[in-house]
Amino acid sequence: MQTVVLWTMLPNLAFSFPAPETRPAAATAPAATGFLYKTLTFNNETYAYCLYVPPEYTSEKPWPVILSLHGSGERGDDGFLQTDIGIARAIRRNRRLIPALVVMPQCRPDQAWTGEMARVALRCVEATSAEYHLDATRVYLSGLSLGGHGTWVLGAEFAHRFAALVPVSGFAELGQSTGRAEKLAPHLTNIPIWCFHGEADTNVPVDKSREMVAAIRRAGGNIQYTEYKGAGHNVWDRAYDDPELWKWLFAQRRTQPRTSTPATSRPTP
Repeated sequence: MQTVVLWTMLPNLAFSFPAPETRPAAATAPAATGFLYKTLTFNNETYAYCLYVPPEYTSEKPWPVILSLHGSGERGDDGFLQTDIGIARAIRRNRRLIPALVVMPQCRPDQAWTGEMARVALRCVEATSAEYHLDATRVYLSGLSLGGHGTWVLGAEFAHRFAALVPVSGFAELGQSTGRAEKLAPHLTNIPIWCFHGEADTNVPVDKSREMVAAIRRAGGNIQYTEYKGAGHNVWDRAYDDPELWKWLFAQRRTQPRTSTPATSRPTP
């Protein structure tokens, strides 16, 4: 039976993940690869999501995995709309840049990557870990726009479990600032982060990323930040097409378990 390390995640969610040296039981047939339609049942509701598995996948070695969170325009329940954008698009353009499994949950209409949808996203990674040989030291989180917001929030909640974060065109809060960035920042000082935003973004003002970056640096974190001069909201194509991002990302490893933030002081989703 597969040995797992139990993650204590969002309230009432136990998230299990394989230890680095473990793998699923040997399959009788080669594992399916490519863009795969999957479903997950959680709290008596069925959610569709997509899993990308590289053609080169073999269970003989552990593979990195990326949890990819889409933006507001890809919300739905078909399970595939979110593959038209972001990392999925980058894979179609040059899959060799991204030798990793990519878990792409789909947020339901009028919801965000908090609460129930955050739980579903994490359960999708858990389901993938039961089927494929994943490297628990290289679990990455990235998202764009609304997914960038989810990356900041989930990353702050579980910084001790992710190896690196890549928020793109994201925000801590869209409206008038209430100090959310300052509350999240102390939880993000010990995890590698590369943040991207367009200077001329009219959907999510660039000040939203500047605010997060400044707050993390004030808290003692060392965050990389790329701001594209004159660029608007859709800078994720430029970011995800950049080979330097992927070289940097896959070099990040969670070599030692980070101390979990006490539940009483965790940022509020």
